[in-house]
Amino acid sequence: MAEKASSYRGNGDNGDDGSTEGELNAWKHRPPYKVHDNDPNFHNRYEGSCHCGKIRYQLSREKPLDAKFCHCTTCQKIHGAPFQWAAIFHKEDINFTHGHHDLGWYESSEKTCVHKLPCKVSCAYCRTPIMDEGRNMILLFPTLIDFKSDEDRKNFEPTCHMFYPRRVLDINDGKPKWSGINGSSELIADTPEELKHKKRKEDEQAQKEEQENKK
Repeated sequence: MAEKASSYRGNGDNGDDGSTEGELNAWKHRPPYKVHDNDPNFHNRYEGSCHCGKIRYQLSREKPLDAKFCHCTTCQKIHGAPFQWAAIFHKEDINFTHGHHDLGWYESSEKTCVHKLPCKVSCAYCRTPIMDEGRNMILLFPTLIDFKSDEDRKNFEPTCHMFYPRRVLDINDGKPKWSGINGSSELIADTPEELKHKKRKEDEQAQKEEQENKK
């Protein structure tokens, strides 16, 4: 069942009084919102924040599980940008140090402000997108991270583009360009030919195995 989240107010307050008690606040005790105070297994490697600074967090993983550019129209509209740069992490990899009571949610399929997975998480005051929370993972936005070196930034280098046919500008960077979700759609544009060839072979093999299973 979806957990209710208070509606945004005109002054940027989302209605949360900061309490951590009760059923409506149960989400604050679960990843990715659980605070890792005095946790010897959580090692702070990066720090990030929203534009106004009310939301601040730490990351413990050196490299994301993956990083991508997404050109879908939902990302374009919500971010007000040509595309989204997202990095995938486990929910346990993040630690919110400030702002539990300054978070807001948006469930894009039903267009409601409830904490229903998957949902989009933002600062309720300055409206900066913080992350997309999925059922098992989170998508963070590296532009919110205060990188200390070029090497740190390279750890978040995107591996591919998704929904590239919906792009608003061409990006000829030689990275794989997927027509939809990476791995389950067609490779297009300036994707290296060897990757296109490999994908065709994989698709042919999958079709062959499917036909064999039907016999």
